[in-house]
Amino acid sequence: MIGFAAVVLISTGNCYCYWFCIQIIRFLEAGFCLPPALARRERAHPRFCRSRPAFPQRKFALETKVFLYNEGNDPRNPLFAQSARKPRTWTTQGKECSDMPSLETPEKPVVESTAMEISVNRQQLLRELTATQGVVERKTTIPILSNFLLEATDDRLTITATDLDQSIRTSCEAKVKKPGACTIPARKLYDYIKLLPDGEIGIKLMENHWVQIRLGRSNTKMVGMARANFPQVSPFPTAGAIRLPAAALRNMISKTIFAVANEESRYTLNGALLLVKAGSLTMVATDGHRLAHIEKTGEDLSVSGEKRLLIPRKALSELQSLLANTEEEFIGFSDDEQTLYFQVGNRVLTSRKLTGQFPNYEAVLPRDNNRFVIVRTTDLLSSIQRVAQFADERSGAVKLRLEQNEMKISSSSTEAGESEDTIETPYNMDPLVIGFNSSYMVDFLKAVGDVSEVRLEFKDAQTAGQVRPEDAQDDFRYRYIIMPMRI
Repeated sequence: MIGFAAVVLISTGNCYCYWFCIQIIRFLEAGFCLPPALARRERAHPRFCRSRPAFPQRKFALETKVFLYNEGNDPRNPLFAQSARKPRTWTTQGKECSDMPSLETPEKPVVESTAMEISVNRQQLLRELTATQGVVERKTTIPILSNFLLEATDDRLTITATDLDQSIRTSCEAKVKKPGACTIPARKLYDYIKLLPDGEIGIKLMENHWVQIRLGRSNTKMVGMARANFPQVSPFPTAGAIRLPAAALRNMISKTIFAVANEESRYTLNGALLLVKAGSLTMVATDGHRLAHIEKTGEDLSVSGEKRLLIPRKALSELQSLLANTEEEFIGFSDDEQTLYFQVGNRVLTSRKLTGQFPNYEAVLPRDNNRFVIVRTTDLLSSIQRVAQFADERSGAVKLRLEQNEMKISSSSTEAGESEDTIETPYNMDPLVIGFNSSYMVDFLKAVGDVSEVRLEFKDAQTAGQVRPEDAQDDFRYRYIIMPMRI
């Protein structure tokens, strides 16, 4: 049908039709079967005569290789019966073969990975896998980042996970039959190990990066990736390392992490500032609407001068999790130009430093808030949570009204209604009405934990308020600054 249309168009004499037909003929002649009659017609046309080899033996390009086709009958004709086809020979680079060479990409040879074979206790392995889950990248365009790196040597199994911004390396005891290394899908391995019964798990690296996992009658093979593709993770630098009190650092993180900004545009506020001095530790976090500040005194730290460190929010969360699951009294800390290192027992957490200048937080700390009220923590938390159910969904604003010996908390919205709670408390100063974001207050009251009473300090309705525990510990100074809202 195409050949018939081409002959008709050629006979019309239109120059555009000539050009179009010649392109079709060349295309068909190069890679498809072209009827001999149409080919002869094209060669014989006076306007498009070109010097070319005789038809029974002509060259045509195919994927940058030149093939020489020898024919008796033309087997490329689609009307040529399959049963009548004669054997064909192809010459490529001076060598003959019985048929046309395959155009498929040849398969790559299987590369054998470095052998590794170990056995490890299921409970110990699961504990270390759990500690690394927060770092593993689940949705990533780089597949290797969703894998664990397992390295076996000297009767220990080392597990490494990274997302390029932070990484964690941990280890556990293992019986190493053959030392080596492999990578394996992190989430799949973790979910599978959780479902196995207790016992000794055998892990063996096979050909083409497959990993065999055996326990009892369970036998599983998982598809891994090449060890060379896994990013390099720097070891903990011992030069210039210092020791930080684990319990104090865990307490400071829990009382500041909720105030870290979540907005990507405010880069320097996406982490907490850690100030390390010879006799104290200070941590500050803010999102521009509130500020959490805590200082721990009475520490003997081997630091000369002052160290200012910006720790990203995700690293704070991972460090808090590691500190909650350790019995170590001190942790190791070190840093270089770009990276922070935290060593918690046999686990090392690394994180990129946040670059930039943290705001001058000391300028916003209230100094002359002369109105204050002391309230039971549980009463204030319960009242705000009840009233906040009827606050505006966007602002979450609640109103605090301080009057003689009582504090009223209220909110209203056109969609939900209105609510008011009254708390009896000794207050003998001038009346004051001030608005706050309810969720900001709830975050602080939950962070103070078992503190029985909190102290609210104000100056007026337009100045930032300060909230702090009334019965605070002597060596901890904790305060929370919150900006007021207009209601």
